[in-house]
Amino acid sequence: MVDSKATNITWHEGHVSREEREARLKQKGCTLWFTGLSGSGKSTLAYTLEHALIQRGKHAYVLDGDNIRYGLNKNLGFAAADREENIRRIGEVTKLFADSGVITLASFISPYRKDRDAVRKLHETGKLPFIEVYCNTPIETCESRDPKGLYKKARAAVASGQGLGFTGIDDPYEAPVNPEVRVDASATSPQDAALQLIGYLEQRGIL
Repeated sequence: MVDSKATNITWHEGHVSREEREARLKQKGCTLWFTGLSGSGKSTLAYTLEHALIQRGKHAYVLDGDNIRYGLNKNLGFAAADREENIRRIGEVTKLFADSGVITLASFISPYRKDRDAVRKLHETGKLPFIEVYCNTPIETCESRDPKGLYKKARAAVASGQGLGFTGIDDPYEAPVNPEVRVDASATSPQDAALQLIGYLEQRGIL
């Protein structure tokens, strides 16, 4: 929980309701939160789904972990406290996007369950759909991909006795207990997984 340091502030309600925005966009705003190890296929799936939704005339936008750290969260590192603040901030952003009627696709390792649960609660309080998508790809597959060479660096650091604090190697990843959707990128293509998620969104009445 982050205490507010702002004083003399008042929440202002606009003249346009969420229902009016959603009627204009012909969709409901929501957040799909893609979580999983580095290399599990989170961002690939999120961008594939974004493309598929746009092709269907829907309004969607990806918020990617690395991209966010170029701007909004560039002052945060990867210590536990920084990871928590990283997710807190992006949770607030996704809530705003979803409230505007956007299908928001957030791709973040987000290794700690309590941080993801806090974002879920934020959406539930705002009566906004929060859909946790667990990219449950085996670490062996993630490590074999290793697009940034981070697993290799982490293994070397552990072997030298220094450690790197890398999720899945020498820092924990707390898997979701009851995610809305599970995807194994080693067994499912991004295109098939995107179609699976579109079907889920249709069932939920979001599309």
